Amino acid sequence: MKNKGSIFEYEDARNRDLIRAYKQLVEECGQIYLPEICQKLVNMPSERFWVSEERASIVISDMLKGRSIENMTENKREMYEEIYRRVEELRKDNPNATVYELVSQVVEGPAPKFYLTPKSAKVIISKIKSEWYERRKRKYRHLFM
Repeated sequence: MKNKGSIFEYEDARNRDLIRAYKQLVEECGQIYLPEICQKLVNMPSERFWVSEERASIVISDMLKGRSIENMTENKREMYEEIYRRVEELRKDNPNATVYELVSQVVEGPAPKFYLTPKSAKVIISKIKSEWYERRKRKYRHLFM
C-alpha cells in the first residue's frame, strides 16, 4: 500500500502511454464517448507494467514465499499475478538470476493492459486534457486581452 503523499515515479511516462492509446482509440472510433473509450482503453496493451521494479520485487518475493495478495484490488492482484507468471517462466531459463533482475526484466517489458479501472483512466485523461488546455490558454492569453 502506498503512503499518503508518495509520488509515482513513472506517472509522466504512464500518462504519455495512456494518451497514446487514447488517441489511437479516438482515431479508430471516430466518435468520442468517454466512458466507452475508457473501458476499451484500460484493456489495451501498454508499453510496460506501471509499477516500480522495487515494489514489484517486494510483492513477487512475498508471493514466492507463499504469502497471499488477496487483500489487493482486483487490478493490482491481476497485474502481480501476470508478473509472477512471467518471472516463473524466466526463472526456468535463468535459475541463477535474482528476483530483482527477473522482475525488472518483466516490468520493463510490454504489459497486456494498463491495469487501471475505467474510472481511474477517465480521471487521468481528464487531468491531462485540462492541464493541456491550461497551458494552451496561458500561451495564447495575449490574444484574449
